[in-house]
Amino acid sequence: MKRLYRCLLAAATLLGGLLAGCNPEEKKEPVIPDNKPSSLTASPASYTAEAAGGTFDLTLKGPARPKLSGIPDWISVKDGTYQDYTLPLVLTVAANPSYDDRNATLTISCDGASSLSYTVTQKGKERPVDPKPGTNDAWKMASKLALGWNMGNQLDAFINWDSDRKDFPDETVWGNPKATQATFDGVKKAGFTSVRIPITWLRMIGDAPQYKIDEIWMNRVAEVVGYAEKAGLNVIINTHHDECNNDGHWLDVLGASKDSAKDAAIKAEITAVWTQIAERFKDKGDFLIFESFNEIQDGGWGWSDEFRADPAKQCNILNGWNQTFVDAVRATGGNNATRWLGVPTYAANPSFESYFRMPSDPAGHLMLAVHFYDPSEYTIGTQQYSDWGHTGAAGKKASWGDEDHVKETFSNLNTKYVAKNIPVYLGEFGCSMRKKSDTRAWGFYLYYMEYVVKAAKIYGLPAFLWDNGTDGTGQEQHGYINHGTGNYIGNSKEVIDLMVKAMFTEKADYTLQDVYDNAPKP
Repeated sequence: MKRLYRCLLAAATLLGGLLAGCNPEEKKEPVIPDNKPSSLTASPASYTAEAAGGTFDLTLKGPARPKLSGIPDWISVKDGTYQDYTLPLVLTVAANPSYDDRNATLTISCDGASSLSYTVTQKGKERPVDPKPGTNDAWKMASKLALGWNMGNQLDAFINWDSDRKDFPDETVWGNPKATQATFDGVKKAGFTSVRIPITWLRMIGDAPQYKIDEIWMNRVAEVVGYAEKAGLNVIINTHHDECNNDGHWLDVLGASKDSAKDAAIKAEITAVWTQIAERFKDKGDFLIFESFNEIQDGGWGWSDEFRADPAKQCNILNGWNQTFVDAVRATGGNNATRWLGVPTYAANPSFESYFRMPSDPAGHLMLAVHFYDPSEYTIGTQQYSDWGHTGAAGKKASWGDEDHVKETFSNLNTKYVAKNIPVYLGEFGCSMRKKSDTRAWGFYLYYMEYVVKAAKIYGLPAFLWDNGTDGTGQEQHGYINHGTGNYIGNSKEVIDLMVKAMFTEKADYTLQDVYDNAPKP
């Protein structure tokens, strides 16, 4: 029976197979569904970048190769390979130069699907926190020097009297009268606590190797310093237009960077010149400060091809010259052994501070000297702009250099130097005078001057106003005090009073933020 059962079962199986082969619905291979998407998707769905910027991966999926549009200049995109309906991208977000957050809405599109909006948000830089006044020597020096005045275009003025480029200093050649005791009495009365007396030496320096300074010129310098001393002012004196700047003068930083023998010769002259100046003023008290140089640069103000190719090359020459200056002054002894000395950055520009190296000094009494005329298109340029700051109108102000820039620049100087007990001073700052009859321009001009001085005060930076004695408005019009009489020039009293307020007012309800909040509202 078992054998018969097995035979019947086999026959049934065979018959079933034959019947299945006759079925009109033939058996097919399983169909693998297509993974083609019907819509666009993005992963991640949005992105938030840090202020410093960075890169992130963005994966797009769509029925056709996706495209991105509406990409701002602070975002760049690197494409990947579109495969299996997927496109990998790498987005790079640049650092945010502003303290404000920014957003970009990109559009993702492709054939066969509706477009998709994609948002990239970036945080703004962290706003500098206004420092509290300290008690170290740097803060004490800031209080001592406070608001200063430059007697510009005076002892620094020079004229070419012959064809071989032998320029002579001449006190009145650039239009100012001779300085008198009344000059400095007027400066003191106006509210200034310090003066910077720029001095050009040039052909008043004799031949090598003595490089003897003309006695009459030295006596005149000493006389003018005496005027300031008698008026009760702190004083800074320097070598001013002796820098080359492509005009053949002896402090040729570009030439020295290309020729070590020339660099050595210039250092020898620096030693001789500053030894004589230091000896002449050795017995003067600590109201007197020596500043090595003014705005050492190659004529391009940091934009020449030579400088931009290797900024450290020329900056290191200046670093060496600053050390030579310090060594020469300290070697004369007397009060010069501990006198405060100022040394500048390249072009006296705070943006080149990163290349600056503080000289070694046994006395530990060195100060960093910088100038501030930002944005130059507004302060000393062609003055096509009437506005400055966050309330200024687009097209009527420069594209950079607003309040945030002032705070960032001053905060950097405070953090790196003042907080570490190294005084910093703005040896020059200012803005060409505007017409008072132009209410809009005059309002922004006053605001700029008040804001810069108040910010300098907050960050522990004494500030010396540039005054070239020029009476009028327009480019390079910086006249405030008559250089012969000490009287106000034009409408300058209003400006000076505002700067005095900004530097010396200690009221709790008069802060830098208060100045900002009261910016002109044209």
